[in-house]
Amino acid sequence: MKKTMIAAAAACALFAVPAMAQAQVYGNIGYASVDVKDADVQLGLLQGRLGYDINPNFAVEGELGFGIQDDTIAGVDVEMKYQVGVFLVGKANVSDSFQFLARAGYVGYEVEASAGGITAAETGNDFAFGLGAQAFFTENDGVRGDWTNYGGDANVWSIAYVRRF
Repeated sequence: MKKTMIAAAAACALFAVPAMAQAQVYGNIGYASVDVKDADVQLGLLQGRLGYDINPNFAVEGELGFGIQDDTIAGVDVEMKYQVGVFLVGKANVSDSFQFLARAGYVGYEVEASAGGITAAETGNDFAFGLGAQAFFTENDGVRGDWTNYGGDANVWSIAYVRRF
C-alpha cells in the first residue's frame, strides 16, 4: 500500500511538471473609464491586473484601480477612491498573438462625493462580467481592451499594456 501511494505521488509530480510549464503569469497596467449609469458620472482609474493562466483557455486575475479622474454633477465632486476585483477569465485563442476574452468575477469599490465642505463616502461590491480582446506585438508584450459591467450599475471601458512573464 505504501509503495502504491509513493508511486501515485511520483506520477502526479511528473504530470504536474508539464502543466506548470504551460502556466504563465501576466500583468497589465492601463486606464479605465467608469460610466455610472444613473448618475451621469464619468470617472477615471489607473488600473492594474495580475493574472495566472491555468491553461491556454482559462486564467484567474486580480484587479486593483485607483481614481485619477473625478467628475462633477450638480456642484458635487465625485471621485472613485479605489476598485478591487477577482475574475475568472475565458480565452479564445484566434492565433498566437490574438485572443478574445470573457470574464466574470466580483468587485469592491469606494466612491466619495463632496460639496460645500461636506464629504460622504460609500463602499459597495457587485458581481461583474465583461468581454474584451488582446493582441501581442511581441511574444510577451501586447495591448488589451475590454468592457466590464459592475452589477448593472456601471460600465467600465479599459485599455492597457500587457506583459507576459
